[in-house]
Amino acid sequence: MDSGDAIPLSTSFPLPFRVLFLIGLGILGWATNLHGLHLLGIDAGAALELHPGRTFLPTNSSSLRLSSSQRLSYMPVYRLFAGYAAWCFAGWSFFRLATHSNTILVDTFKYIPALSSLGVLTTLICPFELCQKRERDLFLQSAARCLFSSMDSPVYFSDVVFADVFTSFAKVLGDVWLSIWMLLPGGSLLSPPPLDGLSQWILPMIMSLPYIIRFRQCLIEYWSPANASKRPLFNALKYASSFPVIFLSAAQRIVVLELAEVKGELVTRESWHGEHPLFRLWLLAAAVNSLYSFWWDLTNDWGLNLLKPRSAESRRPLVPPSLHSKAPSISGSSDAHIVTQSYISSGHQVAGGAIYRHQSHPYGLRPVLLYPLLVYPLVMFFNLVLRMTWSIKLSSHLHSQSEGSALMLWLEVAEVFRRWMWVFIRVEWEVAKNAHHKSPIVSIRSAPEEVELMPSNRSDPMDDDYVLASPSG
Repeated sequence: MDSGDAIPLSTSFPLPFRVLFLIGLGILGWATNLHGLHLLGIDAGAALELHPGRTFLPTNSSSLRLSSSQRLSYMPVYRLFAGYAAWCFAGWSFFRLATHSNTILVDTFKYIPALSSLGVLTTLICPFELCQKRERDLFLQSAARCLFSSMDSPVYFSDVVFADVFTSFAKVLGDVWLSIWMLLPGGSLLSPPPLDGLSQWILPMIMSLPYIIRFRQCLIEYWSPANASKRPLFNALKYASSFPVIFLSAAQRIVVLELAEVKGELVTRESWHGEHPLFRLWLLAAAVNSLYSFWWDLTNDWGLNLLKPRSAESRRPLVPPSLHSKAPSISGSSDAHIVTQSYISSGHQVAGGAIYRHQSHPYGLRPVLLYPLLVYPLVMFFNLVLRMTWSIKLSSHLHSQSEGSALMLWLEVAEVFRRWMWVFIRVEWEVAKNAHHKSPIVSIRSAPEEVELMPSNRSDPMDDDYVLASPSG
C-alpha cells in the first residue's frame, strides 16, 4: 500500500470494534444523563421508578435528598465505562499493532476483536461481584422485562426509556449480527456478508426488534384497565411506522435487480432509483416515520406546545394523566413535604383538579422548564435533523454500499447524541408530571423573585393566582 493511500475504515477500525465503540458511547451517555440530572437535583432513580415508594423531585435542600447509597448514582456507571473503554481500547491497540494497517493481515488477526467482544459479553453476564454488578444487573433486569414480561405486567418508566434508547441502537443491533458472521470462519472483516435469499430478511427483522418491544409496551398500556386514553395507541402507531422503512429498504434489492435488467450493472453502484415505485414508497415511509416521530417527541414525550393546535393549548391541563406504572403516593408520609422547584410562568388556576395556564410563557414551550431557555430550540432543531437522517440509517440496503465509510459511523454517533439529549427532556417532563400528581408543596421560581406555593385554604381556590390541585381532590 502506498503511503499516500487512505487506510480503509474496515482495515483500521473494523465493524466489530465500531460496535464496541458505539456501545461504550451509549454507556458514557447514560452516565452523563444521570450526572446532569443529579446536578439539577433530580433523583433519577425515583423518576425512573427504580426504587418505588420514594418519590423525590428537584430541591435545593440537601436534607430532603436521598443518601448516596439509595440513589441511582452516576459514579458506578462512569467506572463501568472506564473499565469497558480500557478493555476495548487495549483490544483495538493490539489489533492495530498486529496488522500494521495491512489489509492482507486484517482477517489473520480477526480473533482479536472476537476475544474483545467475548470478554464484554462474559463480563455482562458474570455472576460475581465485580465490574459494577449492580449496574449490570439493572441492565439485564430491564432487558428481561422488556423482552419477556406478560401482557398484564405494568410498564415502568425505566423500561420505556430503556426500550426507547434501544431503538436508537437498532442499526448497532444489525451490526452485531453482521459482525458475528464476519468473525466466523469463512467471514471477512473487510466486507459485510452477502445478503441473498432469506438472509436478506434476517437483518431487517433483527433491526425491528427494539420497535417491536416499544410497540408491545404501548399495547400493554392501551389495554391496561387504568387507561382511558387512545394516546398509547397513537404511540404504538409511531413505532409501527418504522416497519415499512426497514422492510421496504430490504426490498430495494428487488428494485436494483429489476433496474439492472434495463440499465445494466452500473445501476448497482447508484443510490438513487427514483423511477421505481418501490423506491418512492420507501422514501415516503421514511419521511412519514421521521416527521411523525419528531411531532411525537415534541408534543408527547417532551410536553412542548410548538406543534399543538391552538384549540388544544387554550385550556389544556399542564400535566395529563400518566400512563406508566407509578410508585405509591408519598402523601401522608414523612416525605410528604417536598419542595419542588420548577421554572414556570405565572398565571395558573385550578379547574377540574388540574393546573391550567392562562398567561404567556415562552412560545412553543411549556410552563414548567428545568433547563435554560436556549436549550429547547437547539434540542428541537437537532432532533428534527437527526430524526430525518436516522430513518435513512434504518435502511439496510445502504449497508453494502457504505458499511466501510466513516459517514455511516458518524450518523450512528449522531443518533446516540440525539438520544442523549432526548433523555434529559423526557425525564424532565416526567418529573413535571410527577410534581402535579405527588407533591403538595411547590416552589415556583419566576424571575426576578422566588415564591413558595402552599395548598390554598380559601373556600374558592379560583381566587388564587397559583394553586396546586391534588389529583384526589
